[in-house]
Amino acid sequence: VQLQAFGGGLVQPGGSLRLACVASGRTDSSATAGWFRQAPGKEREFVGAIRGSGPNVYYANSVKYRFTISRDNAKNMVYLQMNNLKPEDTAVYYCCSSQLRLIASEVRRESNYDHWGQGTQVTVSS
Repeated sequence: VQLQAFGGGLVQPGGSLRLACVASGRTDSSATAGWFRQAPGKEREFVGAIRGSGPNVYYANSVKYRFTISRDNAKNMVYLQMNNLKPEDTAVYYCCSSQLRLIASEVRRESNYDHWGQGTQVTVSS
């Protein structure tokens, strides 16, 4: 499975962006897709994940109610809609996938994901 994330850019605080991740190869729409991010000088952290097409969707507390993950299995796409962006959301965002149907206690662990995209930069600044 190959993953490619795109859609990043520069946005003002309070603005919105939608990231997309396209999968190619032997994809499994029932497995788990996730998003992580890494800010400068910080460790990579969990943002959110979706198992199958939902309704099992998980979010980090820092993005809950602002970010939404969705999936279009017909297009092998996973989306991260980011609203009300804050400067602290500035980071490189990575999409990833797991062959497993991860549960809540597992989605935050990087080692549970098998494949990673190259990352897309999101900068929130006025």
